[in-house]
Amino acid sequence: MDRVSTDVAIVGAGPAGLAAAIALAAAGAATTVIGKPASDNRTTALLASSVTALDTLGVWKNCRAAAAPMRSLRIVDATRRLWRAPEVRFDCAEVGLDAFGWNIENRCLVDALLRRANEMANIAFCEANALDLETGNREIVVLLRGGGKISAKLAVGADGRHSMCRAVAGIATDKRQYPQIALTFNLAHSRPHRDVSTEFHTEHGPFTLVPLLGDRSSLVWVTEPGEADRIEALDDAALAFEIERQAHSILGKMVLEPGRGRFPLAIETAQKFSGNRIVLVGEAAHTLPPIGAQGFNLGLRDVATVAELVAEALRDGADIGGAPVTETYDRQRRADTTTRTLAVDLLNRTLLSDFLPVQAARGLGLYLLDRIGPLRRAVMREGVAPAASTPRLMRGEQI
Repeated sequence: MDRVSTDVAIVGAGPAGLAAAIALAAAGAATTVIGKPASDNRTTALLASSVTALDTLGVWKNCRAAAAPMRSLRIVDATRRLWRAPEVRFDCAEVGLDAFGWNIENRCLVDALLRRANEMANIAFCEANALDLETGNREIVVLLRGGGKISAKLAVGADGRHSMCRAVAGIATDKRQYPQIALTFNLAHSRPHRDVSTEFHTEHGPFTLVPLLGDRSSLVWVTEPGEADRIEALDDAALAFEIERQAHSILGKMVLEPGRGRFPLAIETAQKFSGNRIVLVGEAAHTLPPIGAQGFNLGLRDVATVAELVAEALRDGADIGGAPVTETYDRQRRADTTTRTLAVDLLNRTLLSDFLPVQAARGLGLYLLDRIGPLRRAVMREGVAPAASTPRLMRGEQI
C-alpha cells in the first residue's frame, strides 16, 4: 500500500472503532478502519438507549440472540459498617421498559459489529497498525507500520486508554488512580439469575453479577490489590467457592469458565476531546471504572455525536475535519462525560470512605431511592437515557 485517501480514518478496531465506522458510513462518509479487531473474555452491558442506537445502525439483529436481558437491578449493602444502606431493587417495568439493557460477551459484540461493517460498501479495512499521524491544514495522514499511508479529512481516535491519537493531538488528561483492582470472570451457576443483576457493595468496592444467557453470569469483583493477589492465586475450584461465598449463594454452586481479567482502577479524562483534525471516542477520551455500566455506553454516545456532526457537514458541503465540527464535538460531549465521571467517582469513593457522615449520606440516598417512587423512576430513566446527551441514534432516528 502506498497512499490511500478516505473521508475518515478510524484508528483502532475494537468495539468503539467498529461502531464509529458503521455510524460514519451510515452518515455518508467513506471510512477506513485501521488495526486488527480484538476482543477479550469481558462482557459489555448495553443500556437500552445503546441498543436502540445499534438497532438503528443494523447491528442489533446480529447480536440479539447472544445477549441476556437485565430486567432488574438489585443493590445489596454487604459492608460490615455501622451505617448500612437498605437493599434497593429497580425493575424495568416501572419505567415502561422491557429491559434496562442487555449483557453480551465482547467476542459476540465484536463479531456482530464486524458482520454489519462488512455489509457496508463505504467501509474499508487496513489491518496494519498505525505508526504515527501527521496533521495538516487540509488533511491528516496516518503512517502505517510496514509502510504505506492513509490520508483523511478526519481521524477518529478509538485506540484506547494509551491513545497515540490523543498524544499526537497534544491533549493532556486528568487522572485519578484508585487503590483498587477489578477482577473479571464469566461463570456458570446452579440457580437461575432470572434476569436480575445483583451488585453487592463492600468496603473495597462493588461485587457485581450480571446475567448472561442461560444459567451464566459475568462478574466484576472490585477489591484492594492485596486481596486481588490472593484471589488470583486460587485455583478454579477454590475461586468458584470463594465467589459463591461472596455472593451469599444466591446463584448456588459456581463453575468458572476459562479466562480471567485484571484491571487497575482509574478515572482518566482527556482535557479536550478533539484537536488537529482528530476526535477522540471511547477510552481514548475517557476511562471509567467498571461501575454502573458506563464505559462502552458513553463511548457509543461519542460515536453517535461525531457521526451526526459529520452528516450535517457533508450535507452542507463543509469540511468534516475542520474546527467547526471538531470543536462542536468537544463541547457537546463535555457535559455528558463530566456528569458520568463525577457520578462514578462519587459512588466509588463513598464505598471506600470510613467517614461516618459519608456512610450515613450514602445510606440515606439509597433509602430515599427505595421509598420515593418518582425519584427512583427519574434515576432509572437518567441511567438508561441520559438527558445531557441524546444524539439521534440513541432516539432511534436515522443520522
